[in-house]
Amino acid sequence: MDIKTICLAILAQGDATGYEIQKAIKDGPLAHFFDASFGSIYPALARLSEGELIACRVVSAAGKPERKVYTILPKGRLQLSNALANVSMTDRIRSPFLAVMLFSSLLSPRELYRLIESRIEVHKSVLAHLDGPAEEPQSTGEKFVQGYARAIHEAALDYLEQHRTELEGEALLTSLSPELEESRG
Repeated sequence: MDIKTICLAILAQGDATGYEIQKAIKDGPLAHFFDASFGSIYPALARLSEGELIACRVVSAAGKPERKVYTILPKGRLQLSNALANVSMTDRIRSPFLAVMLFSSLLSPRELYRLIESRIEVHKSVLAHLDGPAEEPQSTGEKFVQGYARAIHEAALDYLEQHRTELEGEALLTSLSPELEESRG
């Protein structure tokens, strides 16, 4: 799903500023699987506005800077409906951690251990956040996504704890290998 569709979906829930859209992405249920910066949000809002899918109005308040508030238009709702109905069902997992683990044989045992420990802490932190006193999900969809995110992080944490020794053992053997060769010679 692209950033334009995400912006339309957020605006379908109510009018918002670019900052509020970015906050919804960063701090809301989307944070579990989508990331976007202001550098991608504002150009997307501009393209949506040019396509007459959203409208923008400037809101002034005494002593505060003007804010641009965006509203989804009927044409935007139709576009959103079509985009949601035709989204690819294949997930792409983009994980720097998994990329590093693919080449884990190039790491020292100490560095590998540190990276795995760090990743375990990430999953524990996310799970603690999901279980924390945060706002309760508002919609059935939000509850579903939160539960799905919890299941993924629990499974990843379990997998790491169950299988880390495979990588760590290989790293240890690889690091000892030159010493073994020398002792045999």
